[in-house]
This record gives sequence, C-alpha cells and structure tokens, in this order.
Amino acid sequence: MDWLRKVPIGQYVAGNSGWLMRLDPRLKFAWVLMFLLTPVLAGAAWRVCIVIGLLILTIFSCLPVRIWWRSVLLLVILSVFVGVLATLLPTGEISPALATRSPNELPNAVLAGSSWEVLRLGPLRLGQIALGPLVIDRRSVELGLNASTLVFTVVQSVNLMLLTTAPEDLTWTLRWFISPLSLFGFPVDRISFQLLLSLRFLPLVQEEFQNLLRSLATRAVNLRLLGFKASLGLLLSVGERLLANILLRAEQGADALLVRGGFWLPGDQLKPKALMRRKISWVDISSIALLMLVLCLRWKYGAL
Repeated sequence: MDWLRKVPIGQYVAGNSGWLMRLDPRLKFAWVLMFLLTPVLAGAAWRVCIVIGLLILTIFSCLPVRIWWRSVLLLVILSVFVGVLATLLPTGEISPALATRSPNELPNAVLAGSSWEVLRLGPLRLGQIALGPLVIDRRSVELGLNASTLVFTVVQSVNLMLLTTAPEDLTWTLRWFISPLSLFGFPVDRISFQLLLSLRFLPLVQEEFQNLLRSLATRAVNLRLLGFKASLGLLLSVGERLLANILLRAEQGADALLVRGGFWLPGDQLKPKALMRRKISWVDISSIALLMLVLCLRWKYGAL
C-alpha cells in the first residue's frame, strides 16, 4: 500500500547526484516555461520532439533510475489512454453538404471539412445496441496526438523541476521572477509564502489518500457486490472524508504556525546558499545556450 511513496510525483528528493540537481533553479523554471508555452499553436512534429526531448532529459539527468522510472511509466500509460480516448471521440466536423455555395464555384478552395480517413469500423452491433460507424480521420488523430503529448509534457516537465528543486529554492525563484510587480503593490512575499506552504502540504495529501485506501483494503470492500449505487455512494463518502482530513491538516498547520509566532522571511533570506557560494558554471552556460537554440528552432520549424 506504499505505492504513492514509490511514485514521487511532485516531491523533492534531496541529494547532489546529477547535473540537474546543481542547475540554477531560475534556469529550471525557464525550461519549464519553454515546455509549457512552446507547444501552443505548434505542429504535431514539434509536440512529438518535445516529448522525446523530455524523455532524453529524464534518462540522462543522472538521477537514480528508481526515482523516476515508475512515474514515467505511469505517465506514459496515462498519456496513451488519453490519446486513444481523444482519437476515438467524434471531432464534430462540419459536413461539406452544409456549405452555402456549390463546391464547383470555388475550384481552388479546400473544404473545411475535408479530411482523409485512417480507419472506419462499423456499424458494430452488440445485441440491440448499434455502435458506429467509428471513423478515425486526420482531425481525430491530431486531436489524440495533441492531447497525449500535452499531458506528458505538462506533468513530466513540472515533475522534473519539483524532483530536483527544494521548495525554498522554488519559492525564491518565483519571487525573483515576479519581484518587479512589488513596485505596483503586488504582495510578492505573501504569494511566495503561500506557494511554499502548498508544496509542503503535497506529501500530507498523498499520505491522507493512502490512509483511506488502506482502510478500504483492510475492510475487504468488494465494489462488485455492493452494486453501482452503493459503490458510487462509497466513493463519494471517501472523497468527502479526504477533503475533510485535508482541511483538518491545514487548520492544524495554521494553528501550529500561529502558536509558534510564525512569519514569512524576506525574499533575500530565501536565496539558496549554493547560489551565494558559487559563480555561474558551465552547466548553466550550456543550459542557456541550449534554451536559446530550442527557442530558435521553435520559431523556425515549430509552427503549424
């Protein structure tokens, strides 16, 4: 039942092994922004290249394999499932028959609904139920590819940063990026402190969820014997209990913070000590050069 601890998604793993651990957290944040923003209005080739690049970065990050292989495998399965589901769903194409003008009047125009078919199944019959016809065309394939690559890119890029960056370093990095907003009265220190608390509460949420699953397992609950309505009621009650336990933990943490006279530190005191002791390294320089190269490639070849 300790499988959540074996899939450390969103949890920082302390250590100095690997160049990714020693990379400046501001550069990690910039790389994550690149992974999140460049797929917008990008073609399928660029999205696939981003996924391949993330896999290569994960493999050659010099992190222990036992840390990331379970999360990557689980994420690949989830991405494939989302992609297949998005491919099978109807794309809602507009039929060419609804055009107000005859196609013969527009010889050089391409119909908006034209598309090549990859697969056509059906109609399939299961007793009295008819399914289909199931048509997989170009738009559905693109939709499935975009959905699967987007899920993998968003989760894996953020997970790599959280695995190799301490919450305090990430808080200081965010404050460093949004510090100009303090000139307009934006509460930079308060938002940074809230981010730090939310990152600290992630393991507590996973622990509460795992405790609820362990309680169901020890009671030998069989959803098949309960039926649909009873199973749905049980799942809703478990979700309600999970939310109540999380809110209780948050209240206890806030009370403990107030009793101990807690306060947030100024942003300058949150600066990582490793950045105070060293100058820019070859890893940071290589990362900056590679980031500029990737942005140039996106501008040159990544458009639709």
